[in-house]
Amino acid sequence: MPVSSILVSPDVAPDEPRAPSKAAWQAMTEAERNAVVARLGPMPRENQPPVGDPHINAERVAEDSLQGWFRKRQTKAYIGRGITVYYADESRFEPDLFVVFDVEEGERISWVVEREGRGLDFVLEILFAGDRKKDTVANVARYARLGVPEYFVYDIKLGDIKGWRLEAGRTEYTPLVGQQGRWRSEALGLELGLLDGKLRFYAGSAILQLTQEINEALGRALDEAVLRAQLAQEEIAGSAQLLAEEARLRAEEARLRAEEARLRAEAEAEVARLRAELARLKGE
Repeated sequence: MPVSSILVSPDVAPDEPRAPSKAAWQAMTEAERNAVVARLGPMPRENQPPVGDPHINAERVAEDSLQGWFRKRQTKAYIGRGITVYYADESRFEPDLFVVFDVEEGERISWVVEREGRGLDFVLEILFAGDRKKDTVANVARYARLGVPEYFVYDIKLGDIKGWRLEAGRTEYTPLVGQQGRWRSEALGLELGLLDGKLRFYAGSAILQLTQEINEALGRALDEAVLRAQLAQEEIAGSAQLLAEEARLRAEEARLRAEEARLRAEAEAEVARLRAELARLKGE
């Protein structure tokens, strides 16, 4: 079967490719699969809604937090940000951020589920200037149908987090209820929360620090270490100066004592001479 006939379903425009069905994928040669993957690239930028800095910054915070957490725990996981996803015989979509476990990090231009052998484990959408109904209604149905275990939406303007989880044996999501301003992600083993109205991730009571925060903390620690070293050096120098002064004073004290002894000896010798001279004069 020609590759071009596998790529596009009858109800999809020719310029919007989708991944072939599982059966079609299984029937392909490796060369045909490679040709399919090569065509399943990123979605055109003109199809994407405007986002702005608040949206971009929220994505970066999420990506940075999770990357640091996974690397610290040596967890094999891929974090996709702005990566187009292709499920078998499904319309392509591009989550703001997603996580897939037990795969190598690497670089991708798209995520083709059949090629990777794994679907998405966690999806996060950032809602700022986009379509609220799409993120909180349409995507809820789509991601549940695709079997994505967890889906979260961070609404920047409302300062709100919503989450859904796919319970075992279910085909529809169960809405998650936040506890004391935190939403538990079983997929990540973390909690999502808001700090000053901004999305952050927590491990227990500890917030996941960002790279910039870690670097700033290290910088402060280094500055403090340098200051302590300088103070220690100054203290050592001061101690050495004090010891030198004490040694000088002891030497001066010894010199004065020696001088005193010399003068005493000279005085005693003079007294003895004078007595001898007096005795001589009396004898005459």
